[in-house]
Amino acid sequence: MVFGEFFHRPGPDEELVNLNVGGFKQSVDQSTLLRFPHTRLGKLLTCHSEEAILELCDDYSVADKEYYFDRNPSLFQYVLNFYYTGKLHVMEELCVFSFCQEIEYWGINELFIDSCCSNRYQERKEETHEKDWDQKSNDVSTDSSFEESSLFEKELEKFDKLRFGQLRKKIWIRMENPASCLSAKLIAISSLSVVLASIVAMCIHSMSEFQNEDGEVDDPVLEGVEIACIAWFTSELAIRLMAAPCQKKFWKHPLNIIDFVSIIPFYATLAVDTKEEESEDIENMGKVVQILRLMRIFRILKLARHSVGLRSLGATLRHSYHEVGLLLLFLSVGISIFSVLIYSVEKDDDTSSLTSIPICWWWATISMTTVGYGDTHPVTVPGKLIASTCIICGILVVALPITIIFNKFSKYYQKQKDIDVDPCSEDPQEKGHELPHFNIRDIYAQRMHAFISSLSPVGIVVGDPDSTDASSIEDEEDVYNMAPLENCTAK
Repeated sequence: MVFGEFFHRPGPDEELVNLNVGGFKQSVDQSTLLRFPHTRLGKLLTCHSEEAILELCDDYSVADKEYYFDRNPSLFQYVLNFYYTGKLHVMEELCVFSFCQEIEYWGINELFIDSCCSNRYQERKEETHEKDWDQKSNDVSTDSSFEESSLFEKELEKFDKLRFGQLRKKIWIRMENPASCLSAKLIAISSLSVVLASIVAMCIHSMSEFQNEDGEVDDPVLEGVEIACIAWFTSELAIRLMAAPCQKKFWKHPLNIIDFVSIIPFYATLAVDTKEEESEDIENMGKVVQILRLMRIFRILKLARHSVGLRSLGATLRHSYHEVGLLLLFLSVGISIFSVLIYSVEKDDDTSSLTSIPICWWWATISMTTVGYGDTHPVTVPGKLIASTCIICGILVVALPITIIFNKFSKYYQKQKDIDVDPCSEDPQEKGHELPHFNIRDIYAQRMHAFISSLSPVGIVVGDPDSTDASSIEDEEDVYNMAPLENCTAK
């Protein structure tokens, strides 16, 4: 409740200011308002023209010398109490942001809020901020899902203008949307199995049991698996390319680029081996072949086409570069500081392996990320104290941005799941025709026309059909249905 305004009684010689706020009228002396000259009511008393007054209030009556404000009258009682007591109390019934906007309009700073209301006000404000942030994040996620779905539908519309459009459309849906039908799911499962088989074969290639003296793979089964996997990857990419509605957009998609890069090493290795056999004078050809074979690791990235988690991780990193950059900045600063500190206390000890700052960088990196290989470690007591501080700081530094990145990952993961669960029809137009379509206006016009035609031979005068009450349609239909029976009876 507001009590300050009832304690003040103006003297007979004080000039009063008449205020009208949304119908709530109050007379306040000038000295009370001038206690806070930077507020709206305080500035109002310093105005010397009617134009300046109307800039601060909504209306002004010259005869009554009354200032009118089109604002919340209930909250204005709290404003008056502020002028009398110098303390602002929060109106619990009002939204926290509406209260903030109201006091901002009157020119009152939040710092004047009394201690009894300040903590609760800040808590409510932070809760509202968190809810707004979650709502905006959900809206962005939902909008992105709708945008991706609409883009896919727009791509399907392009097939109507292309050659062999319907065939290419069916192939494209089965290759791009595994949830569309059973055949699309089988294709996705087969592709995933081939990718896993290729990765397993690549790992087996590195085992000495399956290599000859020159380090080459000497197993026909592994070679057959490698050729079969490459044949599948090549045919899959070729089919996608031929069925794509737009070749330019096809090559801009990251997953298609990964598919292309994953098959390049095999054909490049074949070309290099053939050239090496023809020209033995080329040096370092073996190193080129080894580098090309190492590029087969890109096949692992093909799992992103079939894994919701990997796609969500990529989207999270793409939209969280600020947080990732902040994490790297924190780590780099901490590594630089602790590497210098540990070097300064360990350099004089002959048994310590931390003999240079670059080595201390390595130690600080594995310590702040809580990996701790144990290959380098401090041996002095000050060094161990610095190491303990480094590990604790590393946990805190890594935990701060990771929470934000994890929240974004959860939202993108849910969005990707919603997109994958939502099946896309092969032909939306055909499914649309399966639903019954009725035009009520046409049916009504046809019934009325037939009804009028049946009554006109009898000599009944009928007014404008548009003036017929909609509630009488059923009665008129009954009359229309009974008219043939009455004609037969008369005959």
